[in-house]
Amino acid sequence: MITINMSSLILRPVSDVFVFISTPENNSQWQYGSMESSQISEGSVAVGTKFSSFGHFMGRRIQTTFEVTELEANKTYGFKTISGPIQLQTSYKFESVSHGTKVTILTRVSPGGFFKLVDPIVGMVAKKQFEENVSKLKELLEAREFIRQE
Repeated sequence: MITINMSSLILRPVSDVFVFISTPENNSQWQYGSMESSQISEGSVAVGTKFSSFGHFMGRRIQTTFEVTELEANKTYGFKTISGPIQLQTSYKFESVSHGTKVTILTRVSPGGFFKLVDPIVGMVAKKQFEENVSKLKELLEAREFIRQE
């Protein structure tokens, strides 16, 4: 199992950062390899809501279904895969600080299929991509006028 733990200060109010991250349809704007994410279960987003995601990782196209596991407005958001070649569980913690929002991200990854064969490489690539994603998220949210989607 690969564990990735990181945090970032984003110079935006916690509510803006929370709404953006907890809207999977935004993933393609800041997550490398994410091409499309959409809700596949009915109703408002809550614990148990399912999303489908299409993208690529290490040169392979992947389709994943994930389920929201944590959701407390402006405090936590988490999800886990329930299908796909890589099993992961990710948790975001949001903390309002004097100049913005501290986001702490914890991800646990268990590669399967082809990816299990190259497990050490998966860990290095995943860590690098997560660091780039967080940097892009920070840059994106701090550089543009944010439109809330509540």
